Amino acid sequence: MEAVSYTAQWTAAARALESERTGDAMFDDPFARALAAPRGFELLDKYGGGGLVPFIAIRTRYFDDSVETVLRDGDVRQVVLVAAGMDTRAFRLTWPAGTTVYEIDHEALVEEKRARLARLGAEAAVERVEVKADLAQDWLPALKRAGFDPARPTLWIAEGLMFFLTEEQVVHLLRTLGSASAPGSWLAVDFVSKALLRSPFSQSFLKGLKEDGTPWLFGTDEPEDFLAASGWKVRDLREPGDPGAGEGRWPYEVQPRDRRGVARSWLVRAEYAGS
Repeated sequence: MEAVSYTAQWTAAARALESERTGDAMFDDPFARALAAPRGFELLDKYGGGGLVPFIAIRTRYFDDSVETVLRDGDVRQVVLVAAGMDTRAFRLTWPAGTTVYEIDHEALVEEKRARLARLGAEAAVERVEVKADLAQDWLPALKRAGFDPARPTLWIAEGLMFFLTEEQVVHLLRTLGSASAPGSWLAVDFVSKALLRSPFSQSFLKGLKEDGTPWLFGTDEPEDFLAASGWKVRDLREPGDPGAGEGRWPYEVQPRDRRGVARSWLVRAEYAGS
């Protein structure tokens, strides 16, 4: 899991490029360029930044909107970023009073991010709690020691994580989140399809990830069924280019939903329905 922190750098680089667009940027992350160092832009170029940048931009905006929607429409006041990386939502979004944001990641990344944000003079707009934990181990005790209350509804954000795990690890993670989810809890998550992992179009990108020790391992062609098996009921499912998910900004054709065997990525909001 520690190697996945490479992705925190190129994800930050993609967010920086989107933030610096003139006139039609989907969000503004003023910290992203500094957080992309030292290899973020280099890796983005290596992996083929032309397709990654709009995908990450659309995904970022969808997750931003998910935070706003869930916290506006429900009683959720604790948010957990699982594998937070260089995420800066605690600094750049507007949060309801009484909200706490927990950011979980391995110790080295948490400390490096804190140091960089301090040099930038960044101030969180919400109560922000760092949780140093190895996500490949049992991390829930560390989250609880940091003040997380499993009896209160939670918004879990697992952004850009699931494809780095095996199917068994994804199922375990979803069930772990469910075990700590009170009624009214939500999950914002993204997946890719199995077809995308096999697509000739993706092979150069996937080869680069594998060479850097961060291969993509998991995809699902049926995200609704897959999540339901672990107790999560999908309430919103979109693909990049759909209305509410970067319509007009996705450079590829949006395929009909009923077309099978198509390389896709999924943006999902799901409510915990119980085991």
